[in-house]
Amino acid sequence: MSMDLDDAPVPLGAATQQTAATILCCNCGAPIDGTTATGALCFNCVKLTVDISQGIQREATLNFCRDCDRWLLPPTSWIVAMPESRELLALCLKKLRGLHKVRIVDASFVWTEPHSRRIKVKLTIQDAVQDGVLLQQSFEVVYVVATQQCPECAKSYTANVWRACVQVRQKVLHKRTFLFLEQLMMKHNAHRETLNIKEAKDGIDFFFSQKNQAEKFIDFLNSVVPVTVKASQELISQDVHTSKKSYKFSYSAEIVPICRDDLVAMPIKLAKQSGNISPLVLCHKIGTSVYLMDPQTLQTADIASPIYWRAPFRSLADAHELVEFIIMDIEPTNTRRGKWVLSEATVARASDLGVNDKTYFTRTHLGNLLQPGDSAMGYLLTGTMFNNAEYEAIEESNTYSSTIPDVVLVKKYYPRRRKNRRRNWKLRRMDKDEGELLPKKADQDRMDREYEQFLRDVEEDEELRAAMALYKNEKRAEEEMSVAETEEDEDDGVPQVNMDELLDDFDELTMHDS
Repeated sequence: MSMDLDDAPVPLGAATQQTAATILCCNCGAPIDGTTATGALCFNCVKLTVDISQGIQREATLNFCRDCDRWLLPPTSWIVAMPESRELLALCLKKLRGLHKVRIVDASFVWTEPHSRRIKVKLTIQDAVQDGVLLQQSFEVVYVVATQQCPECAKSYTANVWRACVQVRQKVLHKRTFLFLEQLMMKHNAHRETLNIKEAKDGIDFFFSQKNQAEKFIDFLNSVVPVTVKASQELISQDVHTSKKSYKFSYSAEIVPICRDDLVAMPIKLAKQSGNISPLVLCHKIGTSVYLMDPQTLQTADIASPIYWRAPFRSLADAHELVEFIIMDIEPTNTRRGKWVLSEATVARASDLGVNDKTYFTRTHLGNLLQPGDSAMGYLLTGTMFNNAEYEAIEESNTYSSTIPDVVLVKKYYPRRRKNRRRNWKLRRMDKDEGELLPKKADQDRMDREYEQFLRDVEEDEELRAAMALYKNEKRAEEEMSVAETEEDEDDGVPQVNMDELLDDFDELTMHDS
């Protein structure tokens, strides 16, 4: 009896085994799972035929301002980004349309020639094209760097575009305070946002494109010198439909008219309120306040800017009225205060030597610097008439009239210093627009003398040097060594600036030699 194959017994467990349904790829013929595939393509053919980067830009344009080295972040923002930085990479990704539809896996810069004005970025993205099929693809995007001037730089090259002006003034007959203020601004880069800097009578005008920039500059002034500020505004334009207005803001910043080394006659009432100091004092430093010192007792006092402007007073004498004295004899006392040593000295005017034997007795704070035979600069009060109400009140006072000295010594003087002395250091200077105030020859000579005296003060005062940035002058240093033998003894005792205090980076275009 024969048995049909269909009627053959099924082995145990064979009912649970199922064969997967497969189909062939329509492109390459490879078998694929027909139950899960939504199309007739295998995974390899999907990678070759489907472009998930379709719709994403392959070329874009980046706008760069060559004046301020900033990049345009649409629509109106300008940002600072270094080459191949994360900030620049983020800007490049924001410029591409359609990138939000896919997932970014990686992004990096591809090296290009720096002068090619091309930036290449390699992107790796992922996207799901079928159920369970996740494709990853890499491609490059080329960015063309186009130059475009930002609004701030465009305004800087156009006249009358400033929106805020800070007018710094000091009603004195010299520019010593502005020379010191200039060095502070150069060290802290406080002038970097100015559109223009213009010389004016009794001061300097600083122009800014925004009001907040001017306010920031005023904050800097308040942190370094005693000033009082007055603000005003002028309406430029007004839109009656939107009520938008455009103003120009002006700030008048007046510096206290007292400078370093000035002889000051304080109001007696203010002197009593300032620790009962003598009203005839010497200004030894200018900072956020006016720092005064009595050379007869070494007592000090500081007058804050609000207190000064409540009852302002002027200097009794300034550095232009200094007289040279010769130290005939000096005897130090036990009174000391910091670097000052109170001493009793007998001095004579340098112009009186060989003419008469007149000498003066005084007390001085320069006991640690002066020796018999040295020269010192000071103010001669005996026989001098001052048109000053505070000084007249001191002379009429029974308490203070007897304390007025004959001579007030200010600083040591080095008469053997060469006029055209070579220095191994130099200072930066600001580029200022002289405008219509072109200096005459006499004014230029006076300004040169004031600047030379300022350089000497920098050499002689370490505390003054500490607030500035001094730079090496290699050329002058070599010349100084070449003539050292012939002029070996010409500058004996003259203070020198230590090379360790000097900086090397002196490569800005707006600098001038001192």
